[in-house]
Amino acid sequence: MADERLIAALDVHKMEDVERLVKTLGDSVSYYKVGMELFYSVGAQVVTWLKEQGKDVFLDLKLHDIPNTAAGGICSLMRLGATMLNVHASGGYTMMKTTVDRMHAEAEKMGIECPKLIAVTVLTSINQEDWEGLGQAIQIKSAVVRYAKLAKKAGLDGVVASAQEAALIREACGDDFLIVTPGIRPAGSDVNDQSRIATPANALKDGSTHLVIGRPIYAAADPKAAALKIIEEMENVR
Repeated sequence: MADERLIAALDVHKMEDVERLVKTLGDSVSYYKVGMELFYSVGAQVVTWLKEQGKDVFLDLKLHDIPNTAAGGICSLMRLGATMLNVHASGGYTMMKTTVDRMHAEAEKMGIECPKLIAVTVLTSINQEDWEGLGQAIQIKSAVVRYAKLAKKAGLDGVVASAQEAALIREACGDDFLIVTPGIRPAGSDVNDQSRIATPANALKDGSTHLVIGRPIYAAADPKAAALKIIEEMENVR
């Protein structure tokens, strides 16, 4: 029943809320995102518990530091068993290259499967006005593609980017590059604090490989029905 391209965001901060939502969604969702709010509240137990339920985990902590520190942090997180981890592409080529090389070496040493490592490009909450306020002269789309190409060159598996840049990334980075897209809003959903959004079908058509969806699922009156409706829309795009 589940579609592995759907990653449900656990944007809560208590284990009881996690357990309630995951059990409510049942076999309709196989992949979950654990972000800062939840991880900083309950710690590693949430990843362990999700793995025990047979779920994949995208541990979305967006590491951004000097190369040695970022690499060490990713290697520590890797031991929790997450399926996918991430860093900020704005940390630069050396940081990304050092991190992915250390992660693969550590996984081989431990005899475990190496998780996917992806890079955050430009947050989907940032609009052009915000971007220019940061002193950026180029368009967001151009910056996102530049970050994606840099991540691929460094050996990462993909990026986090909005659907608005997905087609450009796919063209620049090829078919085997992951594009994980937040800011997904099914038709009729509230935009909330996202700026660069898309519907599930449009995001997949434009090249996204995974869709991170939070509020439209967990805030719905019937979360499982909401998830199944999203999956039905996704199934029409392969």
